[in-house]
Amino acid sequence: MTTRCSVKPGGISEVRRVEVLAAVKERRSIREFDPQHEVSPAQLETLLEAARWAPSAGNAQPWRFVVVRTPGLRQGLVRAAWGQQFLAQAPVVIVVCADLERARQAYGQRGEALYCLQDTAAAIQNLLLAATQLGLGACWVGAFQEGEVSRLLGLAPGLRPVALIPVGYPAHSPPPRPRRPLSEIAEYR
Repeated sequence: MTTRCSVKPGGISEVRRVEVLAAVKERRSIREFDPQHEVSPAQLETLLEAARWAPSAGNAQPWRFVVVRTPGLRQGLVRAAWGQQFLAQAPVVIVVCADLERARQAYGQRGEALYCLQDTAAAIQNLLLAATQLGLGACWVGAFQEGEVSRLLGLAPGLRPVALIPVGYPAHSPPPRPRRPLSEIAEYR
C-alpha cells in the first residue's frame, strides 16, 4: 500500500513534519546508559551529519566535533565536568567545539563572542534530535571546565569546547518534564 503525502512547494511532507515534531517532543536528557549496547560508526556518522547541516551565520559553519570513545579520556571528562559520572558510562561522548577563528574571520568580534555559540547550539540541537530519532539517548552537558577539556583532548588554541554530549542507548526513558504554557512565553504584536 502506498501512502500519499502532500508537499507544498519548498516544504516538507506531512509525514516528515510529524517525525520532526515527534523527535522534538520525545527528546529527553539521558544520564543512564545501557552498557550492553554500543553506538555504531554508522549511527555516529548520522549524528555528525545532522549536526553538520545546522544553520550558521553566513554559513560559516564554525564547529568541530571531537568523538571520544577511549575510557581513560571519558573518565578525564568526568573530572573536568565536576564528577558527572554518566559521561564515563556512555559509550561515546561528542565534544562540540566552536571554531573561534573561523567565526572571527566571518564576523569579527561579534562572530567570536556570540554567533559561534548560537551556531554550535543549533548543531547540538540537530544532533540531539537525530539521536532521539535513532533510538539513542544523549544529554547536553554545559557544566565543565573548558581549559581542562581543551588540555585533556589537546584542542588547538582556536577551538573552544562548548558542550559535552554523552551518547548511548538509554537504560530507561524518563517521563517528560513539565513545560511552561505558551501563554507565559510567547507574545504576539
